[in-house]
Amino acid sequence: MKFRSFSLWFVILSSVIFTSCQHKEPGYLSVRPLIDTVGFAQYRWQMDSIMERIDRLQHDCLMSSVEGKSQNKICKVAISPHDDYTYVGYLYPAVMRNIKARTVFLFGVAHKARLLNLENKIIFDSFAYWKGPYGKVKVSDVRNEIIGDLPADIFQMNDSIQKTEHSLEALIPFLQHHNHNVEIVPILVPYMSFERMKQIAGPLAKAIDRVVVKKGWNWGTDYAFVISTDAVHYGDEDWGDKNFAWFGTDSLGYRKAVEHEHEIIATLSGVLESDKIKSFTELTVQDTNFREYKWTWCGRYSVPLGLLAACYLNDLQKGKHLEGLPIGYSTSIDHIQIPVEDLRMGATAPANMRHWVGYAALIYY
Repeated sequence: MKFRSFSLWFVILSSVIFTSCQHKEPGYLSVRPLIDTVGFAQYRWQMDSIMERIDRLQHDCLMSSVEGKSQNKICKVAISPHDDYTYVGYLYPAVMRNIKARTVFLFGVAHKARLLNLENKIIFDSFAYWKGPYGKVKVSDVRNEIIGDLPADIFQMNDSIQKTEHSLEALIPFLQHHNHNVEIVPILVPYMSFERMKQIAGPLAKAIDRVVVKKGWNWGTDYAFVISTDAVHYGDEDWGDKNFAWFGTDSLGYRKAVEHEHEIIATLSGVLESDKIKSFTELTVQDTNFREYKWTWCGRYSVPLGLLAACYLNDLQKGKHLEGLPIGYSTSIDHIQIPVEDLRMGATAPANMRHWVGYAALIYY
């Protein structure tokens, strides 16, 4: 959930509307372009510099997030932040170094779903490639196989929202850094109730299972899930007209907010079960209106739907319980920021006690 200037979003949405009026076939732009060229790296030299600076400036943080935790574990599912690289820093490689699979199913946030009246269906795009700093990233051919196996009432194709959404493009440079041949299947998850998530996750898991069984793929080594979310968006300034400072903006309020963050992360940790995923939803989504926050995680739909699909897929494959392992939590104000201005990058939002974002990173094996 990045709040940007009205003029910037006016230009983006005007472009979407103009594009929609051209009556061109979906995917006519064969390469999905990068929408955020400020917070995220778009060139090889930028990405190489980011990785060098993370290792040099945040080495201890990176090592403490992975040492003794994720070693020798085959990661099947991961949860990653998607905020500006200068803020998130080491948590990106802490997550992505665990992804060994060539094909990655990406579950992302649909931040602009309300503006485009999108809900209750997962969203695919029809691009053949996505832009990456090390070259084009291929969208896996299994996307179309899976779409062809899904009930028509649980998904839609929509390139317009995908072109304005930053939650998945943030992850691709780090995935590609570790594997230049990575292929992706992007899926956006807009507003929906927990019951609707279950209705969608079941058929999606079955469609994925049929494809991977046919191909002889193994979960974790041939394919994996990566779910995109930022954690709490906190404060009383620069959030549009919203006040998200539930505990206040002093140091005590900050501490209480972070404590509540860890209560939420606890529902995603340990043995992954449907009831625990439901508890996450109950902590982040209003009971009486699934479109409204209870606690401002922008991935309040992408996280539970992606994890439900993983649970159902695991059941179909008769695997052992998936185990969730937190490998790090930080905020945009609790550690040294990665300098990026000389890389022609920057920050898309402020970071201070009255405006900060939390970042949770987990893997499942």
